[in-house]
Amino acid sequence: MRVAIGADHAGYALKELLAARMAASGHSVIDLGTHSEAPVDYPDYAEAVARAVVDGKADRGLVVCGSGAGASIAANKVKGARCAVTHDTYSAHQVVEHDDANIVAVGSRVIGSDLAGEIVDAFLGARFSGEERHVRRLGKVKALEDRFGPRSA
Repeated sequence: MRVAIGADHAGYALKELLAARMAASGHSVIDLGTHSEAPVDYPDYAEAVARAVVDGKADRGLVVCGSGAGASIAANKVKGARCAVTHDTYSAHQVVEHDDANIVAVGSRVIGSDLAGEIVDAFLGARFSGEERHVRRLGKVKALEDRFGPRSA
């Protein structure tokens, strides 16, 4: 699977660990930065990951910031991105199975690297169920996006 990954300075170290883990598992990792712990703005990296996924350059995306929240909010501003903050393995697979999430966000200051790795494994291993109720609900989410945003530049 092609996975785009990006982080701000707070998520840099965890991003590096997760990218190595994904590559070792056979995934093709597209590292969109940042490439150091020098202060940067998380929206830039969240947007880059979301665009890579929405544009078809990556199958899934992962964003890392201090809490996961800011990067998730920013990623969700790109039309077609469905990003959720996940700090447990159940949510990591459930957001794909029920909501067809294509990006997850994790907080480097919230969880440790072992749990983050398990979350990534659960997320990448999950598939959208395609069940009628989930398809119907996803259609309603897409309709909301079409009516109210988000709008990408």
